[in-house]
Amino acid sequence: MAAIDCGTNSIRLLVADLPDPAAGPTASLTDVSRRMEIVRLGQGVDRTGRLAPEAIERTRLALAGYAAELTDLGVTRVRMCATSASRDASNADEFRAMVRDTLGVPPEVVTGDEEARLSFTGAVRGLPADARSPILVVDIGGGSTEFVVGERGPAGGNGGLATGESVRAAISVDIGCVRMTERHLHDDPPTQAQVAAAEADIAAAVDRALEAVPGREAGTLIGLAGSVTTVVAISLGLDSYQPERIHHARVSYDEVARVTGDLLCRSSAQRMEYPVMHPGRADVIGAGALVLRVIMERAGMPSVVTSEHDILDGIAYSLVPVAD
Repeated sequence: MAAIDCGTNSIRLLVADLPDPAAGPTASLTDVSRRMEIVRLGQGVDRTGRLAPEAIERTRLALAGYAAELTDLGVTRVRMCATSASRDASNADEFRAMVRDTLGVPPEVVTGDEEARLSFTGAVRGLPADARSPILVVDIGGGSTEFVVGERGPAGGNGGLATGESVRAAISVDIGCVRMTERHLHDDPPTQAQVAAAEADIAAAVDRALEAVPGREAGTLIGLAGSVTTVVAISLGLDSYQPERIHHARVSYDEVARVTGDLLCRSSAQRMEYPVMHPGRADVIGAGALVLRVIMERAGMPSVVTSEHDILDGIAYSLVPVAD
């Protein structure tokens, strides 16, 4: 089977062998292939309310490559979920038609609540035994950030995701790294006034989210997506992007604040001096790091555990049939 996650900044593919339903709710997927392309589908959506034609074309080209791989691997079950940018755009019908023509199946433009629940499912599987519940998962995307609080499984009450994790509450707010960069961080590097405006915007949204979900009660904070993994990779001083080192690494608030301050003082070109920096992330990583830092500050979290498994894995787990 295959899962595809199309976000505001990137489009990702996971091809995996499904576990036997009889193995129970904690069984894991077996990866066959993972791929990621940064296509910036959400380019300008916050300002125009529309998907740019060139952004749709970049996404089509990436998706065509994925479709070819699925054919080569003989994949028969595919679920593609599209998130923030395609929810917000007035011309989302054009995007959906392109996906149907390219991939052969229509995309599901999931709600923010469903996006959060899928992210939680992907993140919580396989957590270290010392991860204390309740767990707050934050998925910092390009257009939005999802907050979800729940318990690790097996616990039932999982909204039909067939995984055993229990979700208490979830909310999506419009504070993604692309959206905040386009809205506030106009210079390269941004000015102090621009950073202050972005921080105020982010803090207001985070406070709303933490009032909607009991995030301040959480025993563990899990951070997902490229902004978080890049901050953690920089903090660890890695000389290349090493998922096995990043996955489940724990980083303190002080370290996140240090890395965030450094990123916001650098230009996009200077950020590329970090060997772990993806070229398609360099211009928006400052905003993404700022979102993470503000979340930790407002939630009172002394550290964050990062996960390489996220909504993409949640989409894949949603394809696991429920055992009778």
